[in-house]
Amino acid sequence: MSRTDRTPHRRRKPALIAGAFVGAAALTVSTLGLANASEGPQTLQRVDNPYVNAGVYVNPEWSANAAAEPGGSAIADEPTAVWLDRIAAIDGSGQGGGRTMGLADHLDEALVQAQGHDNFVFQVVIYNLPGRDCAALASNGELGPTEINRYKTEFIDPIADILSDPAYAELRISAVIEIDSLPNLITNVGSRPSATPLCNEMLANGNYVSGVGYALATLGAIDNVYNYVDAGHHGWLGWEDNFRPGAQLFHQAANAEGASPSDVTGFIANTANFSATKEDHFSIGDVINGVPIRQGSSWVDWNQYTDELTYSQALRTELVGLGFPSNIGMLIDTSRNGWGGPDRPTGPGPQTSAEAYVEGGRYDQRIHPGNWCNQSGAGLGERHTVAPEPGIDAYVWIKPPGESDGSSEEIPNDEGKGFDEMCDPTYGGNAQNGNNLSGALDNAPVSGHWFSAQFQELLANAYPPL
Repeated sequence: MSRTDRTPHRRRKPALIAGAFVGAAALTVSTLGLANASEGPQTLQRVDNPYVNAGVYVNPEWSANAAAEPGGSAIADEPTAVWLDRIAAIDGSGQGGGRTMGLADHLDEALVQAQGHDNFVFQVVIYNLPGRDCAALASNGELGPTEINRYKTEFIDPIADILSDPAYAELRISAVIEIDSLPNLITNVGSRPSATPLCNEMLANGNYVSGVGYALATLGAIDNVYNYVDAGHHGWLGWEDNFRPGAQLFHQAANAEGASPSDVTGFIANTANFSATKEDHFSIGDVINGVPIRQGSSWVDWNQYTDELTYSQALRTELVGLGFPSNIGMLIDTSRNGWGGPDRPTGPGPQTSAEAYVEGGRYDQRIHPGNWCNQSGAGLGERHTVAPEPGIDAYVWIKPPGESDGSSEEIPNDEGKGFDEMCDPTYGGNAQNGNNLSGALDNAPVSGHWFSAQFQELLANAYPPL
């Protein structure tokens, strides 16, 4: 399906900037080949890595929240993603957290910000599968497990109609596809202690796979959309019995509902999570007093990877081997994985045992790598960085720092978001986190709403420091 196969959702008025029309007029300039940076993005050519030589959108609603915080101006101009987590978010009506801008409003603002850039990236999270996030009540969605047709016609199709508007054709649109979905079908199903009834239902009915496939096929048909599929993180799929099955499931979804692997630009790890990008003080092959850290460290616990960089690079190789294009790239969400501050280790732990060696040297200070909600002690991670390592397209801030993962107690809301005990700091855990304390901050609001106390911790513990 080409761009011309679609009927635009509605034709946008070109934005009037500095006395010149942007949008339709900019398309004319580009068509004529008159490259001039002052006119904004100038090329429709598809590229291998959309982030190279490109400006990136700063969400003005998030930026205003950040700037209003003490010290927040230091990062208020950082690029973050726009989250479409319910149907009402598309046009901006009925959103939570005080947000009022819809997708078209953000895209119009992106045209404004694109002025002075040869290329410009707009980051958007597509996040509303039927039975969404089947293992975490805090981020449950509005669609029931069987409502795949609503997902297609009321969510994906309207998004595609807006994104395919020719007014936005010169933006590079980086679409993060359905976080925390496919990985749940590996780790939280069957007879595993971590299994949930809803995850088993979503595995049986196939609507996660169908939904992701439909999103990839529909958005992938738009020339300037670059799809990145969520791939969990190393503390989720890094074990041998999860890693290859996870990659195979990604390949299955990329071939569902008319999609193909060519609709996938790459994958993203650590979305809205806290795993360190790189652990410098230990590696997976280390042996202490004759004991491999995989065996002797309760933190590593037989995982094949110690951090998101090694996991992402290995997963990329696995995915290419399964049939994805050889030029796929990885993104790593570094919005909250810096783990700086006074507790950041400066060297390896003592070599008295594998346990002491890892515990004394790890940056990630969570109680357990399965903890995911508003983690105490976390800090901002690497700022936006393009092509930082082989196979990595960019470090990005997809989860906007300061927006809650979920409420620490039940809070009635009309956003379909439940209360998850993993967001309660007094919760003693379950099979998903080794029956440990949740490590969550107290007094947290509903997911997606502004959480000032968390934002202040992230500033204080940023690494690199602000």
